[in-house]
Amino acid sequence: MSRYDRAITVFSPDGHLFQVEYAINAVKAGSAVVGVRGTDCVVLGVERRATAKLRETRTIRKVLQIDDHITAAFAGLTADARVLTSKARVECQSYRLTCEDAPSVEYVARFLATTQQRYTQRGGVRPFGVSALLAGFSPDGTPQLFQTDPAGTYSEWKANAIGGKNSKNMREFLENNWAADLAEPDAIRLTVKTLLEVVDSGSSNMGVVIVRPDGASEMS
Repeated sequence: MSRYDRAITVFSPDGHLFQVEYAINAVKAGSAVVGVRGTDCVVLGVERRATAKLRETRTIRKVLQIDDHITAAFAGLTADARVLTSKARVECQSYRLTCEDAPSVEYVARFLATTQQRYTQRGGVRPFGVSALLAGFSPDGTPQLFQTDPAGTYSEWKANAIGGKNSKNMREFLENNWAADLAEPDAIRLTVKTLLEVVDSGSSNMGVVIVRPDGASEMS
């Protein structure tokens, strides 16, 4: 295996790109992130890990605004998330300047996935060790939730969980409890219950952001 995990452009005989798989492991080592799509909102929940007492918590953000109507939550390497966020914001402004309209959530998800995939097929770079959940609304007002991963794939979800060692258990919990007619309070409740699968009880250990058609707001 060691012969094939040193270069990003080399496949192993059984079809693996080990550097991409290592990047996915970096996501699993990150904080848990949960996204739940309701009938009129998308709820994003993130795990807050303990930090140094003297550190300003406002500088450690896992949920970032990409555009006026798009909010993203990241799992994995925070520095990689910052770079991807910057690229996505510039692309949104470029799209508005060119098309005189706001980019769709799927367009931004595809742009992020394309950027991540580019870093898996040429030498001298490494994959982004980050996965993202993007929340927003379609032009007709339908809530949308997309996921991207280090391999450069993207897909739309009704509810999903990324990051953390128990993401599979959280996803199974969502599969068993998600319903198509979730109102905002129910979507919040499901997000919090899913996060409680991996975090200790208490609001200080998690953050919840509600994305509505008029913007995103964080629960206090």
